Amino acid sequence: MSDTFTPAARAIFDKRVLAHVASLDADGAPNVSPVWVGLDGDDIVINTALGRAKARNLASDSRVAVSLTDPDDPSTSITVRGTVVVFTTDGADAVIDAFAKKYTGADAYPRNSPGEVRVTVKIRPDRISRQPD
Repeated sequence: MSDTFTPAARAIFDKRVLAHVASLDADGAPNVSPVWVGLDGDDIVINTALGRAKARNLASDSRVAVSLTDPDDPSTSITVRGTVVVFTTDGADAVIDAFAKKYTGADAYPRNSPGEVRVTVKIRPDRISRQPD
């Protein structure tokens, strides 16, 4: 059974907030990466490129943790433990372009490398914690 986000938590995701995604390397060591983030219903959406550590980790082990802090109130944070439920290249360029618009105002993601393949990852929350409660 998965948790759902409160309206107050959803409002934080709507801001230009960086999330930190913790994934597990092949040897079980944690890897943490700052990412642009959004919601699709109750699923967390991030985007990365194939070949990066977080993409490799999330493709091989679906367990993940995500945290974010309200940029307007540093005492308010959200921590999520969840499971990767979507890992796809389909539509991933459009997702990173939408994130670029949200975070930078640019119509397209400006830092694509030649030959880079983007991937969209959706994370279903298993447990959501919000501070303060």
